[in-house]
Amino acid sequence: MFLIFRGEIFYFCNYMQFLYPAFLYGLLALAIPVIIHLFYFRRFKRVYFTNVKFLKEVKEETSARRKIRNLLVLLARLLAMALLILGFAQPFLPQDSVVKKGQKAVSVFIDNSFSMSSLSQDVPLIDKAKERAREIVAAYNVDDRFQVLTGDFESRHQRLVSKEDALVLIDEIKVSPSVKKLSQVLVRQKQALETRQEDEVMTSYLVSDFQKNITDLENFTDTTVAISLLPLQSVQEKNIAIDSCWFDSPVQMKNQTNPLIVKIKNYSQEDADNVRLALKLDGQIKPVGTMNIPAGREVTDTVNLTILRNGWHKAELTITDYPVQFDDSYYFAFKVAEQVNALVINGVAANKYLNAAFKGIETFNIINKTTQNLDYSSFPNFDLIVTNDLNALSSGLSFELTEYIKNGGNVLIFPAASANKNSYNTFFDGVPANQLGIYESIERRVSNLNTEEFVFKDVFENKGALFKLPVTQANFALSKFSSRGEEPLMIYRDGSSYLAKYRAGQGHLYLCASPLDQGINDLVKNGEVFVPMLYKMAISSAKYSKIAYVIGKDEVLDQPNQSTGAEMIYKIKGKDEEFIPEQKVVGSKVILGMNNQIKKAGFYDLYLNKENPLNVYGYNFDRRESELQYTNLEGLANMTQNNPAFSIVDSSNNANFAELIKERSTGIVLWRWCIILALIFLAIEVLLLRFWKVD
Repeated sequence: MFLIFRGEIFYFCNYMQFLYPAFLYGLLALAIPVIIHLFYFRRFKRVYFTNVKFLKEVKEETSARRKIRNLLVLLARLLAMALLILGFAQPFLPQDSVVKKGQKAVSVFIDNSFSMSSLSQDVPLIDKAKERAREIVAAYNVDDRFQVLTGDFESRHQRLVSKEDALVLIDEIKVSPSVKKLSQVLVRQKQALETRQEDEVMTSYLVSDFQKNITDLENFTDTTVAISLLPLQSVQEKNIAIDSCWFDSPVQMKNQTNPLIVKIKNYSQEDADNVRLALKLDGQIKPVGTMNIPAGREVTDTVNLTILRNGWHKAELTITDYPVQFDDSYYFAFKVAEQVNALVINGVAANKYLNAAFKGIETFNIINKTTQNLDYSSFPNFDLIVTNDLNALSSGLSFELTEYIKNGGNVLIFPAASANKNSYNTFFDGVPANQLGIYESIERRVSNLNTEEFVFKDVFENKGALFKLPVTQANFALSKFSSRGEEPLMIYRDGSSYLAKYRAGQGHLYLCASPLDQGINDLVKNGEVFVPMLYKMAISSAKYSKIAYVIGKDEVLDQPNQSTGAEMIYKIKGKDEEFIPEQKVVGSKVILGMNNQIKKAGFYDLYLNKENPLNVYGYNFDRRESELQYTNLEGLANMTQNNPAFSIVDSSNNANFAELIKERSTGIVLWRWCIILALIFLAIEVLLLRFWKVD
């Protein structure tokens, strides 16, 4: 047996460590009984013998027995004292790493996402996780401090609390839709642990099922915190989920067929047959049909919606799937505009054919203006702006049109025959779009119409039918810069563009190479092309209106500001709750922050006045939890092998788990055995003195 002093820790037989090694100096006291033993002289007694010839034999025998007994008593006394001193030094055998003395700051993350509602034998994983968390806390001392963290990242979980308070917080944990990457969790834990006192030792625990889509531990490289991973295993479940849906067209129209694309995914390893899909639109349930989904694959289906009224519509897609059901419903909301607003900026007089075309569409509202009486602030209220026969575009108008396009507006340009090309081209450079070239007075015929692009897509039932296309008597040659991203809509016979489309920001610019003057361009006479063209341009947008949101992901929303005073406050109301979101007015918009206040899937109305909803949001649970694929022990070991701060704890042993955690935090404690053995050797000493008579 030997002792080595390193810093504040003694190593005993190269393995044992001591929590209070200074007590080991007490081993020097073992010299006292040795000294007493060496210098202890008994007084001689007078012994009477009947025959003195046996005196020498008795004396020698008694002396030998006395020496043996005294040596045994000395040994028992030395061992008892040594073990008593070792007990005060509190020896232990460390587990995994060197155990540090002092108070502990412990962070325990309990994964409370939807996947934790799966069963582990006979109880949900969340109950098993809470039980493990309680045992972790119980394994530490009463003066240690704890953080209890969940995927909700609640403010009350961002600080260190007492042992008693930690147990209360654990009892309050419930399954939640919030999902966080484990690297994010570790950052939060480290932030809380760094608020510890200087002498407190940092320790972190992750209690989770370690789904593959959230387990990114290889991204965490910090080694200052000891991190223990406690994987929980569930019974493998089958799951089918409605992944998402979207409209084929960016704008939904009344009394028309609006194709809705639905994506459904099979997350299990078995084929799913006859999956029933149903749609509930404005309270009316409509069976859609059944689908067969191969294992591990996704399928899309089209649901045709015919909408009979304007305004907001609430819809819910549902399937029947057991046992995982949180992703069997998908909520979405959309609005059918009561009218489409168009602004025509005329150079001289309004074009009667253009007016007639707009007024022939029931939902259109047209306003004619000249450049002298424009109100730039009203531009965001229009779905389409048409410039007709303008000789020049002023710098102010060019700037406002550019901003309007980038914010989602649509602009159609018909240049004047005498147009100032420099003013137009300056505007086109800012979009960007191809420039106006030379003006040629040559008759040209349009020969091709792009029916694959949104403006003319699904307009004509028979794409091969012969119908009259525009003929022009003069036109501008358009430049052919590939970087401008031109998409031809109508093309002359020589391959040059008659009508082109350019995307900028969230909106579009449409440029016609010929003036709209009837004497130059007979487009206005081709109603089968002209009218649907104007209609589809007005409802087109590079930005699709979002019809569904994800709880926890879409935390910031923007909305046109309709508040008329500082006292007007936006509110959001769901089925069972109502709250005031964070709100900040920026220009003509108000930015709304949800701040994790939405917890349930469903519909939420935004309003200033309850009777007049300004917007309707369909919120859904995060589909990351739908994929029930877990990282096994081997995968966790491979993922964390380069970071020594990680260790994996086997949490399957129900009987000895608490003791396992205690041994990991404090090592295998030996002081109790030292005290027991010290008492045993003291008892041996008493027995030797009491019953071994040598006189």
